[in-house]
Amino acid sequence: MKINRVLVSQPKPAILEKSPFYELSNKHKVEIVYQPFIRVVGVSLKEFRAQRVEILDHTAVIFSSRTTVDSFFHICEEARITVPETMKYICQTEAVALYLQKYIVYRKRKISFADGSFTSLVELIIKHKEEKFLLALSEPHKPELPDALSKLKLAVDPVILARTVAADLSAIRPQDYGLLALYSPSDVKTLVEKFGTADLPPVAVFGDGTLRAAIEAGLHVPANAPTPEAPSMAKAVDLYLTKIARGEEVEAVTLTADTHKEEFLRTQQHKLAKSRTRRTTSEGRK
Repeated sequence: MKINRVLVSQPKPAILEKSPFYELSNKHKVEIVYQPFIRVVGVSLKEFRAQRVEILDHTAVIFSSRTTVDSFFHICEEARITVPETMKYICQTEAVALYLQKYIVYRKRKISFADGSFTSLVELIIKHKEEKFLLALSEPHKPELPDALSKLKLAVDPVILARTVAADLSAIRPQDYGLLALYSPSDVKTLVEKFGTADLPPVAVFGDGTLRAAIEAGLHVPANAPTPEAPSMAKAVDLYLTKIARGEEVEAVTLTADTHKEEFLRTQQHKLAKSRTRRTTSEGRK
């Protein structure tokens, strides 16, 4: 079976030649078509106020995306809130941290960033455990981070600052493609609601949440990332196309429990509990 076209649920890169899919396209002689399945919009001031969260009651904000950064400062502007210079910002990646320069003077002492992984972000938040955090989220979102911070008994208030809505997909036919590359559970939801599940091509997915959503929707998933073999979506697609070209039968991906994250959280809970006990004992001796 020869795959001639792959649909990627992302915006078209500004410079195609710098996209990892450009090299992949030349290598496998396939056409890469870019079509976002979703778009993210900031919430209104009315929607924000309905959540009854006061920004100035917090000393640090946790950001995982540039969209929530935009929405946060837009809300502050509309509500005439002056964010103090002492506010700390904790970001999931360096790219999000650097994006803050659009709104504030970048100072390393108040902006910290993780390497993009769940464990790295949690460890960074724990380093600032004395802060009162505002967790900026998009809806829908993975419950993983809010649940983890709740288990760690940190002072965190989640707040929805952006919402995901379906993009206009009227111009595409999934059956015209040999593979769909999906990046989020919202991509899966939009695809299924728009086209159903009958006669859909195989899908490659990014992230455990997207994998779970695709399998639960009944989609055929022969490729996924990140994994040790495929750290990126482009690599996962590359490996799949290589196997197909060789005439190999590619088995569907299955869900497995992430015991590493569970053990990581148990370890962090234990460390924090010991820290709180020592602090309480020390204060009792004074």
